[in-house]
Amino acid sequence: MAELTLRRSRMPRPAITVATAVLVSAAAAGLLAPVLWPLDQSAVDLAQTRLAPSWAHPAGTDDLGRDVAHRTVYGLRVSLLVGAVAALVATIIGGIVGGIAGTLGGPVDRILMRIVDTVAALPHLLLGIFIVAMLRPGLGAVVLSVGLTHWLSTARIVRSELLSLRTRPFIDAAISGGAGRLRVLTRHLLPHVLPKLALATTLMVPHAVWHETALSFLGLGLPPHLASLGNMINDGQGSLLTGAWWPSLMPGLVIVIVTLALATVVARWRDRLDPRVRAELQL
Repeated sequence: MAELTLRRSRMPRPAITVATAVLVSAAAAGLLAPVLWPLDQSAVDLAQTRLAPSWAHPAGTDDLGRDVAHRTVYGLRVSLLVGAVAALVATIIGGIVGGIAGTLGGPVDRILMRIVDTVAALPHLLLGIFIVAMLRPGLGAVVLSVGLTHWLSTARIVRSELLSLRTRPFIDAAISGGAGRLRVLTRHLLPHVLPKLALATTLMVPHAVWHETALSFLGLGLPPHLASLGNMINDGQGSLLTGAWWPSLMPGLVIVIVTLALATVVARWRDRLDPRVRAELQL
């Protein structure tokens, strides 16, 4: 395994503890939502529209009488799922592109890196909107949109690591022993790259959640009937004009708190890496 320079985390321990507790609670709420709250989150009750927060409805109701707290739990579940799957798609794409560039080198490496630089010069959100507009709006379109705009850093990380490993003595020894290119890649290079891929995937999840939220807020993401944090904030815009601030408040706070908690936990592990690698992981 490649040696990583361990450093003492600069993140305060209480902050890590609180962030971990928030993530565990959010994951538990999302996974257990159908068991803990087995109600139809899309059920409309026009007799309960725009009720202010109360004991019966801790976060109030929206303009269709749906409980905001109930829908926020399901929206968090959907947004985290979309973010995790999109981050995985981006990691796979970036790993393949970076793997090819770092393994083959030469003209292939230069061409692929120019493609990476070109895509990186485009605004991610505008590119994501274009991709969604070219596809049928839905869960798959959002996942592809986020995945196809977040693979660039992963490609650079994998390429850089492979180019560095190719000059190591143990790679020369494996080649001298008769190992082919595929065996060198699978047995000697990939084990060093996989930990960084796992970290890069985790770092991308909050970015993916924010992009899904932005697309849904603009009406280009998930279907309106499906509870997601972006859809809920979008639906709450009309209520703000009538003085009902609560339909947008809770989903907005959940987005900020959960993504900050995730970024805090990941930063704790990122700070343990060598400064050069840590700079590459700034997505």
